[in-house]
Amino acid sequence: MKPIILFILGCLLILSCKKEVRQEEKQSAKIEKPNIILLVGDDQGYPYFGFMGADYVQTPNMDKLAASGTLFTEGYVPQNHCRPSLQTLMTGTLPIDHGLAVDQLIEEKQISEDSIVGFKHHAMRFFETLPRILAKQGYKSFQGGKWWEFNYQNGGFDEGMTKGWKEEDKGKDDWFLQFMGGDGRQLARATMQPVYDFIEKYNEQPFFIWYAPELPHYPFDAPDKYYNIYRDKDMTESAKRYYANCTWFDDSVGELMRYLKEKGEFDNTLFVYVNDNGWEQEPHQEFRHDSLRWHNGGDKGKLSVYDQSFRTPIIFSWKDKIKQGATSKALMHSADIPATILDYINVEIPKNYFGKSYKALIKDTNKTDRDIIIGKATQMRSEEDMMGMKIEAYWARTDDWFFQWNLTTSTISLFDMNTDPRNDYNLAEANPELVEDFQSKIEAWKQGRAQ
Repeated sequence: MKPIILFILGCLLILSCKKEVRQEEKQSAKIEKPNIILLVGDDQGYPYFGFMGADYVQTPNMDKLAASGTLFTEGYVPQNHCRPSLQTLMTGTLPIDHGLAVDQLIEEKQISEDSIVGFKHHAMRFFETLPRILAKQGYKSFQGGKWWEFNYQNGGFDEGMTKGWKEEDKGKDDWFLQFMGGDGRQLARATMQPVYDFIEKYNEQPFFIWYAPELPHYPFDAPDKYYNIYRDKDMTESAKRYYANCTWFDDSVGELMRYLKEKGEFDNTLFVYVNDNGWEQEPHQEFRHDSLRWHNGGDKGKLSVYDQSFRTPIIFSWKDKIKQGATSKALMHSADIPATILDYINVEIPKNYFGKSYKALIKDTNKTDRDIIIGKATQMRSEEDMMGMKIEAYWARTDDWFFQWNLTTSTISLFDMNTDPRNDYNLAEANPELVEDFQSKIEAWKQGRAQ
């Protein structure tokens, strides 16, 4: 063979080897940095999943997700309504700390009195959000679903569905719907295409997806294919409608996972699930005649200061990286989610985070970390106002107890979580020393929050 031909063949061989090495390096880099999908249920009560024991609610895809990883059954969000809880997932901080940071920004930037409300719609752009931290690690990010922070850019997302609004939109019939997400609300309810387009566009690098459809949130208008599952069941009509929306959300998660498998992205994706706040809708409860409860559920759920308003299952699943079928009863705060995500990709957790990594507890579900979770509630259900009344109330959860202390209504309650998880029997009067201990812990927590 002529030397020139040998030379050309040698060059081609070297180029081919280099290409293979580059492909291996790219694949290796992607394995080290998984895709991350944060699944957020909207007004999803913690009991209403098959994997939480509710055999009357069909959630096969969420059941598979829970079985495929580690399930924390005693997870908690910081507030009894959505926006503050969602902000915590973005910033790793508690709502009270986030509010103090926004107040500091207002002072530093000398925002005028008449501009403060408008500034708060955009304040998220000044925070080192989870998407902004991930971007430094080569991630592209997408926002879809519920989003209160005006537009997706304010959160640091590369692409998204919520585009914001115009001043002239205020006062229109759909103003509030624009305020809480606008076009983002169409995710899963009307279309999955934006998230599919994003995955297709950025499948050569790790990505982060904020998947927060407005489900099972009101309106309870699930298509017949979901409603018909419950139509002939022995339960109230409002239960049928709510559970149909739960199944609608579940089916959308299944669709997303099927798409990821088709694209070869599923195996290297870290899935995390959490609710934004609680809800109460037992099979025997009927709320359609009652506008307040039809929109907000039973009195132990959303906009209450009971356990069910704050509690959520939290799931971590990553094929071959997180063990399957594991369950932990360790108390976990939703603020721990962004910290744990960052730990999984070996990124330093910001010093201002309230949340801490639970990676060690995912590895060993016999371990525990938090012995108490404390929160502040600023709104409560009101017969006079559909949006609720302003309050100052505190709550605390330990392994055995749920404690509520409402300064606005001058009420104190203590519930045994081992025998009374639905908080029906107030044991405060019978346990004055426990009440005093909880109050002292809350006072110390308040001081630590710089109130």
